[in-house]
Amino acid sequence: MEIQEAKKKAEELQTLLNQYSYEYYVLDQPSVPDSEYDRLLHELIELEEQFPEVRTPDSPTQRVGGDILDMFVKVEHSLPMLSLGNAFNEEDLRDFDRKVRQAVGESFMYVCELKIDGLAVTLQYENGYFKRGATRGDGTIGEDITENLKTIKSIPLKIKEPITIEVRGEAFMPKKSFEALNAGKLKRGEEPFANPRNAAAGSLRQLDPKLAAKRNLDIFLYSIADFGETGVRSHSEGLDMLDRIGFKTNKERRRCATIDDVLAYIEEWTEKRQDLAYDIDGIVIKVDSLDQQEELGFTAKSPRWAIAYKFPAEEVVTTLKDIELSIGRTGVLTPTALLEPVRVAGTTVQRASLHNEDLIREKDIRIGDQVVVKKAGDIIPEVVNVLPERRTGEEKEFVMPTECPECGSELVRLDGEVALRCINPKCPAQIREGLIHFVSRTAMNIDGLGEKVISQLFQEKLIQDVADIYKLTYDQLIKLERMGDKSVNNLLAAIEASKENSLERLLFGLGIRHVGSKAAKTLAQEFGTMDALRKASREELTAINEIGEKMADSIATYFELEEAAALLEELKTAGVNMDYKGAKPVRAEDIDSFFAGKTVVLTGKLQQLTRNEAKEQLESLGANVSGSVSKKTDLVIAGEDAGSKLDKAESLGVPVWNEEKLIEELNK
Repeated sequence: MEIQEAKKKAEELQTLLNQYSYEYYVLDQPSVPDSEYDRLLHELIELEEQFPEVRTPDSPTQRVGGDILDMFVKVEHSLPMLSLGNAFNEEDLRDFDRKVRQAVGESFMYVCELKIDGLAVTLQYENGYFKRGATRGDGTIGEDITENLKTIKSIPLKIKEPITIEVRGEAFMPKKSFEALNAGKLKRGEEPFANPRNAAAGSLRQLDPKLAAKRNLDIFLYSIADFGETGVRSHSEGLDMLDRIGFKTNKERRRCATIDDVLAYIEEWTEKRQDLAYDIDGIVIKVDSLDQQEELGFTAKSPRWAIAYKFPAEEVVTTLKDIELSIGRTGVLTPTALLEPVRVAGTTVQRASLHNEDLIREKDIRIGDQVVVKKAGDIIPEVVNVLPERRTGEEKEFVMPTECPECGSELVRLDGEVALRCINPKCPAQIREGLIHFVSRTAMNIDGLGEKVISQLFQEKLIQDVADIYKLTYDQLIKLERMGDKSVNNLLAAIEASKENSLERLLFGLGIRHVGSKAAKTLAQEFGTMDALRKASREELTAINEIGEKMADSIATYFELEEAAALLEELKTAGVNMDYKGAKPVRAEDIDSFFAGKTVVLTGKLQQLTRNEAKEQLESLGANVSGSVSKKTDLVIAGEDAGSKLDKAESLGVPVWNEEKLIEELNK
């Protein structure tokens, strides 16, 4: 066979196989028997082995799984993957509805969708070809799992239109795949997965894509990351577009005109959820119109135009065997119930939070009690109440200690707090928990330094504070249990890479009381360097939006400590970055510019600037560049082939400029 003939034959086979795969995995309407698909796939594999040059990125043979990876590469999302606020009852949903109506009026529609219990992922396509896929991670930074996602047959390697687009969805393990996987594990004497969600997450985080390929995962796409130039005007239109270009979406979605319609949809699927071929843990409700979504906007963590209703938690009865006490990084003493193992919402639960002494007293919880346990939001186990009628007289009342169980220091209850606290700064438990916080994903994000490794290093006295992490050597680490040559080198590389983190990660990692990740970023943006922040007065700190007196006092007190100064000096000597590396937010009031404070929308193709260049220049001059036109839009910049956004701007009377007018104003 000549190369041209081989190429033609390969194209025919690829087209047929991709069509059959789409019919089977997306439409659930197979047109040929499995044996025919397998025969054609085997023929294509042999052809590509004989003529490797005919293999294309969208060939079905690329789904079998590539080479084993050394590690997952971190990727920053082009747009954040925000989490949704939760609703647990009708009252929460009606409150959400009231806020929506207050913001946009009475004329709007909701879209209700099943909340798939899986792993959120984002998929990027360039000119129609699947380019990259990543996990949600912390919402800003995820992990590149492209090779594993390619093994999911319902993810198209090439879509039906040659467009560049980023889409988001939920990868999951169907119940049948989960049952088959666990049956195999039990047969081999291995520990089975607790639930399909854990199994899906574990499969997509396999460094060997061939293992992921065997797990038979699936996906439902639920949104377009940036509607940009799609011409789509609503969320439901976006889902229809995803269907049209070859993606798999969940067909059980429904548009609802009122909150009562939403409640009826929830009631229906609360009853029918067990009949599905996959797990769901709730219902997602979104305002349909993209313009109204923009009017509603976002909080720091979630959109105001969407909410996730969580199904009522499953409740079970078990025995509370004991109460364990632990000290956190801020010195708070936390009691935890040790339970007779019991299955709750798909996982085996042996521990549950008791929060504090007041809760134990209020619920009259005693060691040996029969207790009702549930998972709050299907995630965190908690003791709901005790069953006093089942008591035998053998139960024991629990008495809180007066001394820290770790260091023996006196426990105190600060004014206005319900928790007991150890205030000894040298308490080993606080130091250990502080180290675990420092290396965590939302702080310095050091891969390989998990809780077990930190505890081991601390126990061996190899680290006593966070600066010691940067003094660790190969010779020290290789002696630890379960640490081979490759693990040690990967860990040292991750520690070295963390030195380049932007200032806000270090600030959050230091564990300054009351300073969360959002406040850390605000401080880093405002002051730019650690030195400038250390010199800031309480008055300068409280002058910043979101920094109250309590937080300002905590920050100033921390930097006044000699120990803090010494620690920061050690970190600086180790080469840890002390500067903010992100873009400093531009405040409209500080800029003398026509664009300052204006909401600008870009639409159509620009000739002299790329969209990103235009966006950056406008934002640097104080503009808020938005993705859709609404009555709040001040200006629309229309390039060639401008579509629905231009039409809407004209209908609303929003001023429209061409690119030449924009360039002229930018040059001023």
